[in-house]
Amino acid sequence: MATLGAGGMGEVYRARDTRLGREVALKFLPNLFAQDAQRLQRFKREAQILASLNHPHIAAIYGLEEHRGVLFLVMELVEGPTLSDRIAQGPIPLDDSLFSAQQIAQALEAAHEKNIVHRDLKPANVKFTTEGKVKLLDFGLAKALEGEAAESNLSSSPTISHAHTQAGTVLGTAAYMSPEQAKGKETDKRGDIWAFGAVLYEMLTAKQAFGGETVTEMLAGVVRGEPDWSALPNETPAIVRRLLRRCLEKDVKQRLRDIGDARLEIEEALANPASGGLVALSAVPTAQPLGADFCSGRCWQAWLRWLELACGAPGATPSRMQ
Repeated sequence: MATLGAGGMGEVYRARDTRLGREVALKFLPNLFAQDAQRLQRFKREAQILASLNHPHIAAIYGLEEHRGVLFLVMELVEGPTLSDRIAQGPIPLDDSLFSAQQIAQALEAAHEKNIVHRDLKPANVKFTTEGKVKLLDFGLAKALEGEAAESNLSSSPTISHAHTQAGTVLGTAAYMSPEQAKGKETDKRGDIWAFGAVLYEMLTAKQAFGGETVTEMLAGVVRGEPDWSALPNETPAIVRRLLRRCLEKDVKQRLRDIGDARLEIEEALANPASGGLVALSAVPTAQPLGADFCSGRCWQAWLRWLELACGAPGATPSRMQ
């Protein structure tokens, strides 16, 4: 077996399924599972639910096995780089970012329809196949692993950060946590929507929406800070900028409620890149300050004609507008 990676959810190895003649990924779970019967049972239930997901953009779970007391998952092996690898090379072009975000949204939508929440969406959990298609990994496993010990470096690789509060347990990866997760409050699919916005922002800018040198700085940014919106490429459509702000709304009640709505807006941006509603904000003229030089000549005539039309003045028709 060849090691593929390691993190808060265990170690992953490449292996050969000799019975079915295919390459697979084996995820060996932390030893604490074998010592906690309740947690182990909860994980088995979660794995059964995840196995019911059948979607082209979600890495499949083939089985939950145990060998000599060691528990491991048999999963689809996804060849290709992670989204983290792609971002490390610099900002991803707008069209490529939107195509990838569209597929991520499709995967989240399919899971949310079955009441499955990812809880740990981040670039490291998104892979590209050799055909360039997106595959989401570790779907829903964060929920099953609730209560796991924290890793020391939460800025990139860890899956579980742990902080006991009166409200509960902080679960997720610091840079992509929603404010409610960071506060240890109950979370739902809107936590995934927040993480989706953070991932899309990072694809476009190659910067974390809420970065920092320490976990404390990251969480402070999530709870009180704002992304650097000026870092978005100038050609970013207005509809995409608006979507990012709605996904990264700190008030969960004001946040975008359904990832399907995000998918629709991204599809609109892809289908109508030249439509008026998709003009990049940098291309929209800024408002002029009111004052003596605000408007003159033909501009005043146009405003007067518009007022006549709006007020229903006799003889005012659009054809008279200059």
